[in-house]
Amino acid sequence: MIVPKGKLIIIGGAVDMGTNIGAEEHIMQPHYLKFFERGILRRMINESAHQLGSKVEVITTASQIPELVGTEYIKAFNQLEVTNVNVLDIRNREDAQNPEYLERIRQADVVMFSGGDQLRLSSIFGGTEFLQILKSRYCHDNFIVAGTSAGAAAASTNMIYRGESSEALVKGEVQITAGLGFLDHVIIDTHFVQRGRIGRLFYAVASNPGILGIGLGEDAGLLITEGAMMEAIGSGLTIVVDGRSLVQTNIYDVEMGAPVSIEGLKVHVMSIFDRYDLAQQRLIMKKRTKVEDGVYLQVPDRD
Repeated sequence: MIVPKGKLIIIGGAVDMGTNIGAEEHIMQPHYLKFFERGILRRMINESAHQLGSKVEVITTASQIPELVGTEYIKAFNQLEVTNVNVLDIRNREDAQNPEYLERIRQADVVMFSGGDQLRLSSIFGGTEFLQILKSRYCHDNFIVAGTSAGAAAASTNMIYRGESSEALVKGEVQITAGLGFLDHVIIDTHFVQRGRIGRLFYAVASNPGILGIGLGEDAGLLITEGAMMEAIGSGLTIVVDGRSLVQTNIYDVEMGAPVSIEGLKVHVMSIFDRYDLAQQRLIMKKRTKVEDGVYLQVPDRD
């Protein structure tokens, strides 16, 4: 098994961008375009190879408003004094084969997938040279792959692409397909707390207890190093659903459209600076944090 040299950052969505949008203009912006300047986005740049000098490529493929999304990301990175930021406006599989775009991701330090529809990401990039280059660089280079909302949901090998929250624990309601494959043995859901998606994740894990369910709240993220150690970043909460202790479920017995029963799922809650070791399958809780000027800081634990 190859231990990735790159880092993966997945974000639940709706994080504050820290841009200076006026009140009237802000009302017109989609909610998920906000980013927390001194939190997740700042950490992304600090972790990149060249920090403020990093080459950043934003991929807006998932979005229905790619021009607006791209502009907002450029503003956000510029406010962090990161100026080498470009947008890859890829809208179909033909665009994904553009030699110029392939060369740009070969040269980038950070590639960020925006929010929108994760099925667009898997259907447009699946099986392409574009995705092969990204995965190769993630494995072999000091390279960051990041995604928010749909971009995070698509990061794993298995991906939820459909399922109403209110009907999630009904057989057949939650639909799963192949994602982009940067992270194995997990399945990721986003906008998790705010949209009440706990049932979707319960169902996904109960139907395949060998995978770990990750539910990212808004303004919550995970920094994943070596493909195994997940650190909670951002001010939101992350829910982890472990199916290894599953006692029983009737998913395989009930008819399509019938409610399901599940016994024995284990649930963890991660807040900022907590870590989860995917290799050891255990939560490492950070006991002490403090807040200064709205920024969360690590504090050494007392003996």
